[in-house]
This record gives sequence, structure tokens and C-alpha cells, in this order.
Amino acid sequence: MIRVNVEPDLLRWARERANRTVEELGKKFPKLELWERGEARPTFKQLEAFAKAMYVPIGYLFLSKPPEEQLPIPDLRTIANQKAKEPSLDLLDTIYLCQQRQKWYHSFIRTIGEPEHAFVRSAKLTDDVKMVAEKMRHALCFDVKERAQLQTWTEALRRFIDQADALGVLVMVNGVVGTNNRRKLNPEEFRGFALCDDLTPLVFINGADTKAAQMFTLAHELAHLWLGESSLSDVKFDAASSYPVETWCNRVAAELLLPLDQLRAKLQPSTDIHKELGRLAQLFKVSTLVVLRRINDIGAFTPKEFQKAYKGELELLRRMPKSKGGNFYLTLAARVGKRFARALVISTFEGQTSFTEAFRLLGVKSAKTLRRFGTELEIGV
Repeated sequence: MIRVNVEPDLLRWARERANRTVEELGKKFPKLELWERGEARPTFKQLEAFAKAMYVPIGYLFLSKPPEEQLPIPDLRTIANQKAKEPSLDLLDTIYLCQQRQKWYHSFIRTIGEPEHAFVRSAKLTDDVKMVAEKMRHALCFDVKERAQLQTWTEALRRFIDQADALGVLVMVNGVVGTNNRRKLNPEEFRGFALCDDLTPLVFINGADTKAAQMFTLAHELAHLWLGESSLSDVKFDAASSYPVETWCNRVAAELLLPLDQLRAKLQPSTDIHKELGRLAQLFKVSTLVVLRRINDIGAFTPKEFQKAYKGELELLRRMPKSKGGNFYLTLAARVGKRFARALVISTFEGQTSFTEAFRLLGVKSAKTLRRFGTELEIGV
């Protein structure tokens, strides 16, 4: 049986990159420890299986040393004002997949002659936060009074996503890598990112995060598009970022979601803080964390009081039960974005895009599923 030469360091790198241990992989690859010590060599078939299990291109394993993988977009995440650690494989694969979808949509949209979006790159860091937020609100048709008529702020989040989609932004919300439910994204690593493009701007929101955080993340990443910048963010409610652009985007997002003038008009300072958070969240259809941040912005808390209130509210939100299951096709539409999904399904059934390409970009495996997806999107295919 022919065995292949592979550098032990590459096998170890691939395993650690996938955040796996030798013990976890022992049943499937019983000689992995020997391979990593250079005391045994795998067959090509075994190496193929290993590469697939580690989500790494097999060609990487024939290099002389591990490749240096870098984020393809600016990393503006901070943890305790320190630069974030190296990106995980799940994060990298999510960015790569979104870039592939954006590239496909860019080519598609150019063929039908769509113009570039004027809102992209229309703002500068020196611009007044209140002015930029008002322009964003107008472009998005984001009416605070209209939102007050909705039943819940989670419904308002869905409406917000639809408004960004209608403006021309590809909005993708997913808590896993692609459609692989075994590869869950970690909101402690990142909350979202923006891929700026004048024709096909894209925002990705970590769906594993709380609904409360998702609303603010969308507003924050939209602010990045207004600046004309791609970025990877952790979008903190409770602390200033060491990056001025992140601080600016946070301020714009907060003003977009809950204008300070309107908050001041409705705030009842003598009311119990927890009751007031709930009342204002229901009134403005934003999360209680957004309300808390805005109350802090008008100077109602000392830093210590704000941190205590923030931690308490965050704990309450984390204890809220998360929805399980649901309609596969609605979930898929949220994961890839309705604008992208409709374009890809139509292009595929019109013969402009191959089914193989559509399956890869959507993460589905059959034409039957694709056709049913088109029906759910109300597309006649």
C-alpha cells in the first residue's frame, strides 16, 4: 500500500486549525499521533479523509510548511482593548463563502445594468453622527413611528433586515458555517462583518448571537457601508472601542435605532430602571440593551451603574429561550439573504447559472430542493 510523505507540522496545523484534539480524532484516525510525530505515514485515501474532516484543501497538506492565513478584511475586533486572537476556521470559511456569493451577485447584477448605490461611501468619519443617522433612516425608510406599530422588537428586526434588503444590501444572518449545523459560529469571536462594494454591499450577522445584539450589529455594519469600508466587528454595547471608526459606527447605529431627542421626550427618570427599559423597548421596538445604551448616552448613569445594569440585562436576555427548528426554506432565505436567493434561483432556472454552482452557493443538494425554495420565495420556477 502506497503511503504519502507529509510534513508532521502540517498535520498538526490542520488539526489545531480545526480546533480538534488527537483524542477526539483517535477513533477515525487511530494513527494520527504517530503521523504527527513522523513515525508513520498515511495513505493518500487516509490523507483525503483527514483533509475533509479538518475542512482544509488537501493541497495544503503537501506544502513544506503551514500557510499563513490572514483575514481578507480589516479586523476591528477588540477584547479588553486588545487586538483579537487569530481567526477561527469557522470565521474564515464564513467570510470566504460570503465573498463568493458577493462575487456571483456582482456579476449577475452587472448583466442587468443595475447602477451603483449612492449611499455607499457617502459618509466620512468627520460627519455629524446625528446627520448621518438621519440620512440612513431616510434611505432605509426607517420610520420610528411606523416601527412603534409593530408587535415586538424581534418583528422590528425582521422589518429592519427587509428594509436593508430593499435598499440593495445583501443581508445574511446565520449561526453556523453555511448549512453545516455542526459548525456553530461563536458570537464571542465576532458579531458581524461588512463587505463593501459599490454595486453589491453585503452585511453578515452572526445568527448565534442574541436577537438584541443582531439589531445593533446590522445598524453598525450599515454604518460601515456608508463609510465605504469593509470590516470585521465584535460590536460592543458596553465599552468604547480602541478603533475610532468602531466608536463612530456605534454612535451612528445607536442614533439610527433610537434618536436621543425622542428618548429624552419619552424617558421617565423616576420609574424603576427595569420597568423603564421594558416600556421604552416596547415603545421604540428596539432591544432593552439599545435603550440602556441610549439612557447612558444622555448621562443618566455613572460608569459603575451602567456596567452593573448592562450585565444584569445581558444575563436576562441570554436566559431567554431560543427558537428551535422552523421552516428549512425560511431559514435558508435568512442565511443567504432574500435578494441573493431570488437572483440565484431565477438565474439557475433560466439557464444562466449551473445547478452545481447554485447548490454550492446555497448549500443544497438537489434541483427538487432548489425548485421548492423558489416556490417558498414566491418565484415561479
